[in-house]
Amino acid sequence: MSTHSSASPLARRQFLEQSGLSLGSIALSQLLSRDANAATVPSAMAPRQGHFPGKIKNVIFMFMAGGPSQLELFEPKPMLNKYHGQAPPESLTQGRRFAFLKPDATLLGSNRKFAKYGECGMDLSELLPHHQKIVDDVCWLRGCATDVFNHGPAKLFMNCGFQAPGRPSMGSWVTYGLGSESDSLPGFVVLQSGPRGPRAGSTLWSSGFLPTAYQGVPFRSKGDPILHLRSPEGISAESQQDFIETTNRLNALRLDDVGDPEIATRIQAYETAFKMQMSAPELVRLEEESKATLDLYGVQPGQASFASNCLLARRLVERGVRFVQLYHTDWDHHGGKNADLDDALDKICLEVDQAAAALVLDLKSRGLLEETLVIWGGEFGRTPMGEPRDTTGRDHHIDAFTMWIAGGGIKQGIYGSTDELGFGPTEGRMHVHDLHATLLHLMGLDHLRLTYRFQGRDYRITDVHGQVIHDILT
Repeated sequence: MSTHSSASPLARRQFLEQSGLSLGSIALSQLLSRDANAATVPSAMAPRQGHFPGKIKNVIFMFMAGGPSQLELFEPKPMLNKYHGQAPPESLTQGRRFAFLKPDATLLGSNRKFAKYGECGMDLSELLPHHQKIVDDVCWLRGCATDVFNHGPAKLFMNCGFQAPGRPSMGSWVTYGLGSESDSLPGFVVLQSGPRGPRAGSTLWSSGFLPTAYQGVPFRSKGDPILHLRSPEGISAESQQDFIETTNRLNALRLDDVGDPEIATRIQAYETAFKMQMSAPELVRLEEESKATLDLYGVQPGQASFASNCLLARRLVERGVRFVQLYHTDWDHHGGKNADLDDALDKICLEVDQAAAALVLDLKSRGLLEETLVIWGGEFGRTPMGEPRDTTGRDHHIDAFTMWIAGGGIKQGIYGSTDELGFGPTEGRMHVHDLHATLLHLMGLDHLRLTYRFQGRDYRITDVHGQVIHDILT
């Protein structure tokens, strides 16, 4: 009989036990390994290097939803006043697209008083007295252009580089590329003021096809920045932390099984929310600022306003938040009740002028302007022709409007100009795609290389367009 035989069940158990490889120890080892992985799930918002060293670290975009009139604020046109009420030359209107103007629309002069300010000699109207204080601190983009003339699609185009919902916003692309330096606040925060939200709503700060970790997080104007941030009565911080850690371990096990990036987003959301319970209440205590600072912005503590949001934006970038977007409505001045270029424009400029200028001055005094890019503007401008309504108004204009930017790496002064009636740029055209490419460049990101593969195609915010405008960079 052969002395070689298969091992009995008892012999196998003895072998595994003696080798320290029992089924129980194998299972325990796997669970401990997964728990270790759960503790080291990389954060989507972890700060990372760009393609090359950037000039700036953070962005604050003050978005004037509705389309500010450059002809009442930044561009005096004597010839427009001279030919007020007359039909525009056909050569200037042929091929142009307007939202509401009829073929018989006539030129509309402005009744606003302008003067030149600063060493750059920038024209500012009487509506923006506080902007006079920053006139030499910013770059005035007077030849901006876009492709879309209706509000919702135009806002999407300015924010996402495409006129239909579904694409990631600027803030999402930036945080996707660089993460955030704040571990207790979202990397991309949205603040709103004015009588209503902007047209196109949350699609303006959506992450599109990027993981939802990169979408904008709207903060409320009063009370807790985010609903349900406080723990329910009777729930201690210790028990809540235990719940979150347990939930995250379960989520990590699922992530290890299926690899769904949305599960990583969920893990990070729990962790950030828990940290925000401590950081957010302190963040919104604007009354802790000095009286001089509150007076600079025109902030009334406890009162929701664009001014409060500007001060909050400074506090956010101080704490490492990568991208802050402020939406203020309503700049849509077609004419008619509460939508005219007279009383309605006076009111909204009064709400915005002081705080917008104060933000630049405050960042500069604290040494933060060198690492922060500040942008001011809307989705388009207003036409040289007026709309025949009860009160003065202008239609949407996509071919020439004014924005301004300030911060590290930006040349101060005037860039671009338009023809004598304000129909189109004569030099220094800045298309929306160029603005996006230049913004990313300042942050150390190459817009041609910042891509994301979706449905078999590599996407970028500038699509197949855009170029960095080096003329405005130092």
